[in-house]
Amino acid sequence: MQVIFEIPGVDSIKEKRRIIRSIKDKLQKRFRMSAAEVDLQDSLSFSQIGAAVVSNSKEFGETVMNKAFQTIETETPVRVQDVAIHSEEF
Repeated sequence: MQVIFEIPGVDSIKEKRRIIRSIKDKLQKRFRMSAAEVDLQDSLSFSQIGAAVVSNSKEFGETVMNKAFQTIETETPVRVQDVAIHSEEF
């Protein structure tokens, strides 16, 4: 999953990092996902987070990613600009 979002009202990189860390921690603790800021590190008001989950069920993995996205949308102080959820089966 890749999510690009705007962080309104941020005045410093320190504040942006605090918000990003909070989102990553939620994804990691609540959904047991790997998460990292993957792009737009130099931007003060935008960020891109990549997250992944490994499962033996494609449906379960997609459900987890959709719930994680809903959490970002509803429980964090960001405006989602774009989201891409991709799953693979081997």
